[in-house]
Formats: sequence, structure tokens, C-alpha cells
Amino acid sequence: MLLDIVAEDRLALGIDLGGSRTRCVLVDLTGSPLASIEQSTPVDLPAVDLARWIAGLARHSAGERWAAVRAVGIGLPGAVSENPRTVSNAPNLPQIEDPAFLRTCVEAVGRPLVVDNDANDALLGEQRFGAAAGHASAAMVTLGAGLGVGLAVDGRVVRGRRGLVGEFGQLPFGPGGERLETRVTGPAIAARGHEAGIDLDDPAALFRPGVSARAAVIRRDFDDALVTALAAVAVACDPDTIVLGGGIAKSLRDDLPMYQERLTATLHVAPTLVHTALGDFAGAAGAAVGALHVAYGELDIPDGEPRRPARGRLPHAPGARRDAVVLLAGHGGHFPTGSDSHVPLRSVRSQAPPTATRPAARAAPAAPERRRQETHCPARR
Repeated sequence: MLLDIVAEDRLALGIDLGGSRTRCVLVDLTGSPLASIEQSTPVDLPAVDLARWIAGLARHSAGERWAAVRAVGIGLPGAVSENPRTVSNAPNLPQIEDPAFLRTCVEAVGRPLVVDNDANDALLGEQRFGAAAGHASAAMVTLGAGLGVGLAVDGRVVRGRRGLVGEFGQLPFGPGGERLETRVTGPAIAARGHEAGIDLDDPAALFRPGVSARAAVIRRDFDDALVTALAAVAVACDPDTIVLGGGIAKSLRDDLPMYQERLTATLHVAPTLVHTALGDFAGAAGAAVGALHVAYGELDIPDGEPRRPARGRLPHAPGARRDAVVLLAGHGGHFPTGSDSHVPLRSVRSQAPPTATRPAARAAPAAPERRRQETHCPARR
């Protein structure tokens, strides 16, 4: 059945709550971004106040369009269990483990709330719009304030009953049995630098040419730990590709061939390593996808991937004004995409008899300013 959907009538909002920065993306029903915003995360706020801050940021991001927002997705830096909905393993924002955090988020946002791990959301964003488009089995590794991993098998993100799938940072590493996360994250690099008497508060300094001998030791440990993490990800779900993202990954772009060689030497047959296509906004994009599924559900659109053409890009942090809403061109931008099967839903024209038209979907007028595109969407029987 072909449905006719007015894209601007229903919006979705994706939020990526990070240990240092929080990013939001507002999208219409086609997945076209309408606004993006980035702010510093108030990490010192207690659970309830942080939840209310997120709700305020959501409304600020949408502005006058807030009434049209049908659902909000939030990516969190921790393991998210769905039933009951709880958060654990969030060392960089421990207050979100307080049950009052999620409870207040639901109350303060006042919209259906889709909550997931931030790495899962980043993977979902890259699969739909970015570097993993076209790959049903893929993985996302985020390196920043923490080590996050998202895994997808046969087109589905794997979460587990308690949300612990992908928590590879908890694995023991090295002769001392320390957690893997203590070698590859920003705080871990800074802490090891202080122990060695060198300044690595900016983790990027570790990856610049000509580092000191003491820094080189820390770098070797980092490389060994990262290869171990990548190997663990590869054998866990045998992905076609592993996408690297996060603040630290920006410094590793030129080193991907080296990591690829080491990973292949370890496993003999290894997935392809690629850099994120969505940059800092991958998590927010994936959270928006989760929220879009709620909006699609209101239209009785089955959970699937109908073929729908769209191409373009989302401006992320380098081109966005920080701490301010960035409105895109009136025709709407699009996230990057590498496959038509992973592109956000476009407006479609109904060819069903009038009696079969669902109440939630209405015909768009033939005015030229309406963005329209035909696509086939399987009807739910």
C-alpha cells in the first residue's frame, strides 16, 4: 500500500547525552534534519535536575515546533535494561543510574521516550545514514569519555535482557586484570599521563608525531588494548564492518590501516574498519531513528525498511554554532547515506482506495512547496 504522509506534521527528536557534550537533532517524518544543537553537559547536576535539564533542552531544540514532536529518543552512556527500565555501568554520569533520573525524564519530557545505550544509537545512525549503510551486520566502537560498543546482527541491534551486550570496557586486560576501559578512554589516558609525569589532559596529544618515550609507552598500551577490543567485537558478532567514532577516534583516522593490519593478523579474516560518517552527531541521529519508529507506529507503518530514495548530509559540530539551535535550509537536509534501503522515510502518495486510507495519514496538497516522493511501504494485514 502507498501511504501519503505530510512529513512536517509529525517530528521526532534525538538526544545524545554524553559525559562532556550533549547533542540533539530534530527530524521530520522523512528523517530530514530540521535543527541541531550541541551544549556542554552539566555533569554536576543530580539525577532529577539533569533529567529536567534534558527536557528543557529538548523543548529548546524544537522551539516553536515542539507541539509537533511525537517522540523523543535519548542515548545514554550506560547499559540500559528495558524491563524494568534501568541504567547501570555509567561511570561518567553515575547519577543517571538513579531510578529517579529516568522517571523524571518521562514526566518532564511529556512525550513517548525511547531510551538506549549511546553506542547502540550511534550504530543505528551509521547504519541508517552513514558509514555502515547497507551492512545488516555491523558494529560501532566509540572512544571518548568511555568505551562504547554497539552490535547489530541481521539488521537488528543486539541489546540483551539487561542491556549488557557491548560492555566490552568491563573486560579484564593485561597482567593486572584491569578493565579494558582503563587503557582506551580520555580520562584513562589523562590519568596514566599524570602517573608518568606528563600532561595528557588533551588525549589528542598522545597521537601526535614525536611524543616522548614515556608517552610512547602509554600509546603502545592504548594500541594493544584497542586491538584487543576490536578483536573481541569481531568474534562477538562477526560484523561486515566496524565503525570507529567518538572524540579520540578523530585522532586515529590516519592510523586505521595500521589497526586493520593488526586486526587481520590476529583473526586472519577481519571486518573492515571505517571512520564515522556522521561524526559527533551519530548518536543523536540514531536516537532520532528510534523516536521515528514511534511516529511510524502511530501511522500503523510496519517496522521494516521499505525502499525510499534520499541523499544528502547532516552538518555536524564543525559547521554548527555551539550552544545554539542551527536551522537548516527550508528544503531540509538529509543525513549521509550509502544505500537506499537505509534511508529515512520520504513523503509518499496513497494509491489505495479512500476507504483504506488510515486516519493518521492525510493527503498532501499539490502545492509546489510540499516535498513529495513515492515509495512502496508494505501494509500491515
